[in-house]
Amino acid sequence: MQNNAALLVVDVQNDFCSGGALAVPDGEAVIPLINRIARKFTTVVLTQDWHPADHTSFAANHPGAAPFQTVQMPYGAQTLWPTHCVMAGPGAALHPALDIPHAAMILRKGLQRHVDSYSAFLEADRITRTGLNGFFASRGITEIYFAGLATDFCVAWSAEDAQKFGFRSTVIEDACRAIDLNDSLRLAWERLTEAGVRRVMSTSLAR
Repeated sequence: MQNNAALLVVDVQNDFCSGGALAVPDGEAVIPLINRIARKFTTVVLTQDWHPADHTSFAANHPGAAPFQTVQMPYGAQTLWPTHCVMAGPGAALHPALDIPHAAMILRKGLQRHVDSYSAFLEADRITRTGLNGFFASRGITEIYFAGLATDFCVAWSAEDAQKFGFRSTVIEDACRAIDLNDSLRLAWERLTEAGVRRVMSTSLAR
């Protein structure tokens, strides 16, 4: 893989795998594949959902609300989730089978109580930057490949934003898994295609 390409591994955390608070179906199945893919890249970044316990996206913090309902926030529509990836808790930890010792950085997102952050580049207010675009630019990265959880939320939002920041963006489809809430997977792929994000299988990556 060329040195101007990076791999972004999104939210491969305990709470998004089997037995977790917000388990993505078959989520842990991506881990062996991601471990192999990561060896092809000099620059790898890992992300973690990292929420305070009173985060606005948690249904438990909205009296009378249930998980997966949608409410309006100042920044737009917000899906309410089961309490998950509470900072420093066991559910927020990276899955122990993830084996990428050469990862250059771990980026934590969703720390601010009043705004969610699916994307690794912009919070859900679509204004506040995480700084990840600058990190990649400083390393001469022009192309980013995406893997992890979940395809239709944090992976899709991250890939779409990377494209907006001028990076050539590619989702490695078989190295991701989706929640697929209310047709969210199909809608995510439509958005990504419209944004110019590529969609490949891991077998297409150069050895």
